Amino acid sequence: MAPLEPWEKVLVDTEDFPQTDHGEIACVDCHGGINTSEDKEEAHTDLVARPSGGEAPVCVECHEEQAVAHSGSLHATQQGYWTVLTARGTDPDHSAMQEMFGNHCASCHTSCGDCHVSQPASAGGGLLDGHLFTSNPPMTRTCTACHGSRVGNEFMGKNEGVIADVHFRQGRMTCIECHDGDELHGEQVNDPEADPAAHRYEGIEGPRCETCHDTIGAKSDDVKMHKLHDEILSCQVCHSETYINCDSCHVAISETSGKPFFTTDDTYFTFLIGRNARRDADRPYEYVPVRHVPVDPESFAYYGENLLPEFNNQPTWRYATPHNIQRQTPQTENCNTCHGNPDMFLTADKVKPEELEANSVVIIEEVPEAQEE
Repeated sequence: MAPLEPWEKVLVDTEDFPQTDHGEIACVDCHGGINTSEDKEEAHTDLVARPSGGEAPVCVECHEEQAVAHSGSLHATQQGYWTVLTARGTDPDHSAMQEMFGNHCASCHTSCGDCHVSQPASAGGGLLDGHLFTSNPPMTRTCTACHGSRVGNEFMGKNEGVIADVHFRQGRMTCIECHDGDELHGEQVNDPEADPAAHRYEGIEGPRCETCHDTIGAKSDDVKMHKLHDEILSCQVCHSETYINCDSCHVAISETSGKPFFTTDDTYFTFLIGRNARRDADRPYEYVPVRHVPVDPESFAYYGENLLPEFNNQPTWRYATPHNIQRQTPQTENCNTCHGNPDMFLTADKVKPEELEANSVVIIEEVPEAQEE
């Protein structure tokens, strides 16, 4: 995404904005400053550029339910990172990990304003539309501005040779039609007593394909394979296609620019089915697509030694929900696209020797037998 011009970042629509609810609020009520001064420097004293950020966001004064819930959401806390890192043995209070996180992860924190009035700061910032607020953020300026390299590219068909997700290509759907406001704001919107989310794949599965496709697996479902594979396969096993995978991310600070950067050893496309390491009542599937995530024991070596001391506690091929859904895929052509075909499964020969222990819970030891057709 090209950076915005300076005038695009500061423009306030002086005709339309004052007619909105937010336009009836004095600028200083959200941004601070001194509105009685005609001197620019004095007027901007203690100016708050992003009032929805920080520890005391102004949004809560009018939008208490959403703002309080958002404070415990993954967008705000980034707890998903720490959940995985601590599972690999990281001490979240370790000074080296705190420094690493601040340099390489914390910029992805998202405030209310990063969705509803401006582009996320991590995507360059800039007002969406003359300071006009929107309850339905524009997908490419907000959602995929951050979630672009995997989710956005898959969903919109930007990966060469892989067509866009059918929900986008034919349904013209956007992210928020599946990921609604309650989910994005945080679980506490519906249940104030709920614990803050720990990871995007913990708790109740949502969104669920069956929410819209409500006949799947039911008596009225006329697709035999849906009934045969109900709760054995996640929907993506049959209805997603090849997706991007990355190996061995390493982070550091550039000696020339002084800015944080990362590198990966390899990026490639594949589709592999593995065992479900997160199997529970909400995700009962035996088989799911698995994606290689960019981590290895030395990912944070720039900041210190042995910062992931229990690396093998978590697989590097992880439960995945690719956003490139198609009604017809190679897997739906016939039974033996998968059955009896080891190429479709994460078998031990496809895993790096040094990662075998970490992936023992997802590796397929015995490929399902071929079927007579």
